[in-house]
Amino acid sequence: MTEFQWPWEYTFPPFFTLQPHEETRQQQLKVWTDLFLKYLKHTNKFSLSINEQSLPLFHNESIQRRLSPELILVILEELQRTGHAAALDKRRQEWQVYWYTLEEYGNMVYDWIQETGQTNSICTLYEIASGENSTQMDFHGVDESVLLSALRLLEEKGRCELIEMDGSHGVKFF
Repeated sequence: MTEFQWPWEYTFPPFFTLQPHEETRQQQLKVWTDLFLKYLKHTNKFSLSINEQSLPLFHNESIQRRLSPELILVILEELQRTGHAAALDKRRQEWQVYWYTLEEYGNMVYDWIQETGQTNSICTLYEIASGENSTQMDFHGVDESVLLSALRLLEEKGRCELIEMDGSHGVKFF
């Protein structure tokens, strides 16, 4: 894995404090949300805990700055607003983060299914997320719980049917 390239803002101490000026704060949140998505994709991570204080994303040791749990929550709430995150608990401490929105994941999978002639056949979530036929796709390697959420959206649109057997899931596309 190549080394992650941090943006210049990551070395700027005020970046780690929520800015009071509205326009500046919006720009700061934009950079942070982009950084969260890029970092998590680079590290192949789909979940975060606000309490993961040792995570380099939350803590820049070289300038001795750390994101506060409150600012982490503000960033995650912004990601949720744009469809890139969802809280996993009522206290909003554990989060699932999506590199793409669930709708984008669903559309990518559905387009791939159509392009590869797999409509009206049953696939396992493993085949879609980790199978050798999907290695070149942007959704390859997606966490199966994220994939399942995306497929539920497709099911609501009548494009597939989820099948559960013995605790594992399959899906039939239409």
